[in-house]
Amino acid sequence: MHLQEIVLCSTAPTSAASGPGAIVLHDIQTGSTFASFKQTSARTNSTAVVPTRDGQGGFILSAQPEKSIMNVYNFQKLSLKIVLPEKLSCVTVDSKGDYCAGGTAQGRIYIWEIASGIMYHAWDAHYRQVNVLRFTHDSAALVSGSEDSAVSVWSISSLLDDGSQNDLPSPFCTLTDHTLPVTDILCGIGLFPTCRILTASVDHSVKLWDLSSHTLLTTFQFPHPIKVLAWDVTERLFFAASEDGSIHQVNLFRQREEKFARNGLEAVGGAGVTDIIRIDGEGQENSRKRLISVSQPITTLAISLTSSLLLVGTATGLIQIYDIASHQLLRTISTHKGFSITHLSTMLKPPDLVGHVSLSLGTGSTPDARESIPVKPVTPFQRMRDPKARELHEVAIMLPAQPSRSTEAFFEYSTDELLRDHAVFVKAADIAGSGTTGVSLQSRVTELESEVSKLREQLGKAKGINDTMWETIVQKMVTETKEGKGKGKGASDDGFVALDDEDDDSEGVSRRRKRTRS
Repeated sequence: MHLQEIVLCSTAPTSAASGPGAIVLHDIQTGSTFASFKQTSARTNSTAVVPTRDGQGGFILSAQPEKSIMNVYNFQKLSLKIVLPEKLSCVTVDSKGDYCAGGTAQGRIYIWEIASGIMYHAWDAHYRQVNVLRFTHDSAALVSGSEDSAVSVWSISSLLDDGSQNDLPSPFCTLTDHTLPVTDILCGIGLFPTCRILTASVDHSVKLWDLSSHTLLTTFQFPHPIKVLAWDVTERLFFAASEDGSIHQVNLFRQREEKFARNGLEAVGGAGVTDIIRIDGEGQENSRKRLISVSQPITTLAISLTSSLLLVGTATGLIQIYDIASHQLLRTISTHKGFSITHLSTMLKPPDLVGHVSLSLGTGSTPDARESIPVKPVTPFQRMRDPKARELHEVAIMLPAQPSRSTEAFFEYSTDELLRDHAVFVKAADIAGSGTTGVSLQSRVTELESEVSKLREQLGKAKGINDTMWETIVQKMVTETKEGKGKGKGASDDGFVALDDEDDDSEGVSRRRKRTRS
C-alpha cells in the first residue's frame, strides 16, 4: 500500500443546520471523501486523533458539547460511548495514545489512562473555563489555557505519582502575561522542558515562551484577536488566524541587515518582555505579502505533513487548501456547507480504514484473520478516582503481530551466521567490557604472557645481532687504519716511493760509516 496523505475534519451543526455533525476523511489532492462517521457534534479543541501505527489500529475521541459523553471511533465505525463525570470543554491525547486529558467549564482537569480507563487525577486547575489542552511531543507535560488568561504547565510524572494523589497538584510553571482569555496553544518539537510553546489570546497577541527558563521570549501583536494557530514543524514560521478571515504568516527568521554578515539569516525576537513585534496587515508592504484573506470566519488551521500546504477550516463548512510558498488557493472542499469545521488534521491514509481491512482483537489462521489489524485498546473511563483500581492497575497491552512466512524468509538468519557474528561482536565485547568472565580473562592473560615471552626472545636476538654488527664494524675500522699506516712507510706505486728508498740508502751509508769509524 502506497503512502497517501489525507485530511481528517470534524464538523458541528450551526444554527442554520439540522442534525449532528460528522468526522470525515478526505483525499488532500482531490478532496474526495474516503469515509464518514456520524453522531458527533464536537466543538473546537474537543476532538483528538491517534493515528494507526506499529501494527495497531488508531482511534478518534470526540467529546460532545451538550452531554457528558465521549464518542470513540476506530477507522471503521463508532466503537464506544464513554460516560464522563461532567461535560468537557476540551480534550487532548498524548502522542503515544496512552493518556487522555479533558478540561471543563469550571476550570477542572481530568487525566485518564486510555488502556485501563483509570482516572489518575482530577483537580481544579483554573478559575474559569479551560479552553485548550496540549501535551508536549514527548508526553512529559500537559499545557492548559483558560478563560482566566493563564497558561499552566503540568508535569505528567507528578500527576501520576501515587504519593501525591491527595494533594493539589502544583504546576511546573504558570505563564501569566496574557490579559484576556487564551484561545490556542501549540508545543514545539523537543523534549520537555527544553521545548518552546506558542500561546494565542483574545488580547490580540501571540507569545513565544521558553519553558526551561519560564520566560517570555517574544510578543507578536496583531490588529485583531487571534483565534487559532498553526506552527511549521521546523519552527521557521507560524500562522495566526482571526475570526474576521485574516491569516497572518509570521516568519521567525529574517535577513540580516549587516552588509558583510557571514550568515544571511538571523532569529526574530528573543529579547524578552520588552520585545514586541507588531504585525499590521494594512501597513507594511512585507506584512501585506504575508497576509491571506479568506473573507469568512476561521475556526481551525492545519499544516500538511510536507509543510507545503495550509489547510483552513471556516465557520461556513468550507475547507480551503493554500500553497504556503505562494499563498495561492489550490482547492476548496465544500461538502460540509451548513456546518462549522471544528477540527482539521492531516495523516497518512490508515491501512485499517473502512472498506480496506477488517479490525479484530483476536487471532486466527483464516485469510481474514491474517489481514485484520488489532485495535488499540480503549476502556471506558472511570467517573471518580478508585484507589483499589490503581493498586491493581491492570492494563491491556496488544502484543505486536507475528511476522508472516514471507517476512521470515526475507529476514532469514542462519545458525552459522549467528555464531560467526556472536564470535566477532559479543565475545570481543565481553573481553573488552567490564562484564568479562574469569575463564575468558585467564585465557587472555595467558595469550598476553606468551606474546611477551616471544617479544623478549626476539629482543634478545636483535640485541645479539646489534652487538655483532658493532664489533665487526669496529674491527674493520681498526684494521683499515693500521693498513693505511703500513702503506705510508712501505712500498707503494705513488711518487713518494723513490724518496723513501733514497732515505733508506742514506741511512744505510751513515750506519756503515759509523761502523768503519769504530
